[in-house]
Parts: sequence; C-alpha cells; structure tokens
Amino acid sequence: MEAVPDLSRMRRDYDRPGLRESDLAPTWVEQFDRWFGDAVAAELPEPNAAVVATADADGAPDARLVLVKGYDEYGFVFGTSYASAKGAQLAVNPRAALVFPWQAIQRQVRVAGTVERVGATASDGLWDPRPRGAQLAAAASVQSTVVDSREELEDRLRRLDAETPEGRLPRPPVWGGYRVVPERVEFWQGGTDRLHDRIRFLRDDQEGGGWIVQRLAP
Repeated sequence: MEAVPDLSRMRRDYDRPGLRESDLAPTWVEQFDRWFGDAVAAELPEPNAAVVATADADGAPDARLVLVKGYDEYGFVFGTSYASAKGAQLAVNPRAALVFPWQAIQRQVRVAGTVERVGATASDGLWDPRPRGAQLAAAASVQSTVVDSREELEDRLRRLDAETPEGRLPRPPVWGGYRVVPERVEFWQGGTDRLHDRIRFLRDDQEGGGWIVQRLAP
C-alpha cells in the first residue's frame, strides 16, 4: 500500500505578478472580462466552471460545480433543474456564492449575491444549444432524487430517446436558468509567501447602486 502524502507539506509557491489597484479595469465586469480571457488563453479546462454554494431554509450549506453559461453587468447565469437540491434551496433562500477556481493561473474570482430565475426566452437560450444527449439526460433524470441503479437512469434515457423525434428536445418546464446578481465580486491573485492580493468590488446601495473598491487582507 502506498504511503499517504503528507498534506501539511503540500504547497505550491505563487510567482505571478500581483494585482494592484492601478491595474484594475473601471468595473468588475470589465475586470472579469480580462481575467476570463486570460483563463481561456491559458487553455484551462472548462474556465467557465464555478462552484455554486447555496443554503437551505435552516442555513445548512451545500455546494457543487456548474458551468456558467453567460454573464454581464447584471450577473452570472447558469441552467439547472428547478427540482434539484439547489433549486429547492434557492426557492426558500434565494442567495448564492460562486467561486471560479483558476488554480493553474494562481487566481480565483469570488461572487456573492441574490439569485433570480431568468425568463422563458433566456432559459430556452440555455437549453437549445445543449447536444441532444445532454437534453435527454436532463429530461430523463429527476435531479438529486435517489435511484436504484445507473441502469435505471440509462433505461429512462433510452425510452425517452425512442419516444421523441430526432433533433433537439423542447425544454422541460422544470428546467431553466438562474442569475446570480452580485453584491460583491472579489478578485484573488496568489502572492509570494502567501501575501495574496484580494481586491473586492462591493455594491454600494447608499450611492444609487455604485460600487466601492476595497483591498482585503489575505
């Protein structure tokens, strides 16, 4: 049996240039544009993958990875089943946090805010580009429910495939998009000797929806 690695000694030095206020774009969304472009240029696997953290009515936390399928100055959008665990949690506690974990370029972006459902047209725009296989899987699976076996899921998918015409499936009413509307967006850059750079855009509701830029201690 191989020895278990000593996690206390697992450490990677950060050596990329730091993040200074003078380097920032004028808005958080423009700064995200820059960093997302860097993540794509670095050929990170699925740079639009983000951890989405939610909580239920009692405050019990939950988290999972999703693929963010769009963003703009109003927030970040992803699609899922409304009947999923996160859908049930968002129904009673419509707040969430996102983390884009870009370890390979020594960066992460953290987002927190309220959550709202997007409209039917926007949800169709998330559903329609999905390959037929992914549409079948989403339609055949009641996400987060207990199943007896993988074979049961595969049988559901085969039956749905046989029962529906070739081509794209219509979007199920239980599936749609959510938008995380940011109240804060933090840009984290790994620093030498763990003196990381953390710069946060904080929405200032006192000033008509403007944004305050703050540096946080690492």
